[in-house]
Amino acid sequence: MYKSHFGLRELPFGITPDTSFFFACSNYQQALNTLLIAAKNGEGFIKITGEVGTGKTLLCRKFMATLDDSFVTAYIPNPFLEPRTLMLALADELEVPLEKDVDQHHLLKSINQRLLELAQEDKRVLLCVDEAQAMPIESLEALRLLTNLETEKRKLLQIVMFGQPELNRKLQLEAIRQLNQRITFHYHLGPLTRDDMEFYISHRLSVAGYTGSRLFSRGALRAVHAATGGTPRLVNILAHKCLMLAYGEGKQQISAKHARAAAADTGAASKRIMWPWVWLGAASLLVAGTGMGWAFFR
Repeated sequence: MYKSHFGLRELPFGITPDTSFFFACSNYQQALNTLLIAAKNGEGFIKITGEVGTGKTLLCRKFMATLDDSFVTAYIPNPFLEPRTLMLALADELEVPLEKDVDQHHLLKSINQRLLELAQEDKRVLLCVDEAQAMPIESLEALRLLTNLETEKRKLLQIVMFGQPELNRKLQLEAIRQLNQRITFHYHLGPLTRDDMEFYISHRLSVAGYTGSRLFSRGALRAVHAATGGTPRLVNILAHKCLMLAYGEGKQQISAKHARAAAADTGAASKRIMWPWVWLGAASLLVAGTGMGWAFFR
């Protein structure tokens, strides 16, 4: 695509969580520190919330990658599971041997036995649940009951929930008030400030191999932040489109025009800008795509 045009080793603005691109601005570093401190203290429940696209999954993966060998981690990316299926997913993550059609009693007994074995090896077990706002109430209660498993010294299982703000509202329900009381550490991920976003874009370009001079003009950065509100996923989408547009025009720097056109072509961002740019954005991306297709054909 545009990698050779800008001297890049890889695409810098993918939306797939990649820990090599983790950007430790104050907001995200504080969240990571909160997770690490809570995990070392052996707290039962930890909660991280943030709006859609603020980097919760990336933070989760970075957190798990940062833990040392004293931790055994389990990861459930899709928690929209009934309690029994959730227990089976946990057993699978912990490599618990199970008989076919195991009943609920023996399932929990096997999980408890595995947790005890790991505790005897001086291992801490940590379960990370992504998109926790989607978890049914009954499954949230099942998680709470799992944290009742403990030795005289510490909990056998720690649980970190990553979710959208809807998770907070769900935890206020009377049926799971006991779980809400057990959350001892909480952090809310906010959007990037304009200064942080500038460093964020520069960081990702550097990781991807860019060594040239300023690639995004100040006007482009202002336009990107205005269109995205500093939401990292939207920043990635717009920055990627900006590079496509500049490449299609043979330009070596991203201008405010490129940023506004990219925003106009992005539904989640176009609401923040003036309508006349919508048609320009679509037309410009079409031209860029045609240019790339012609270059590839040649």
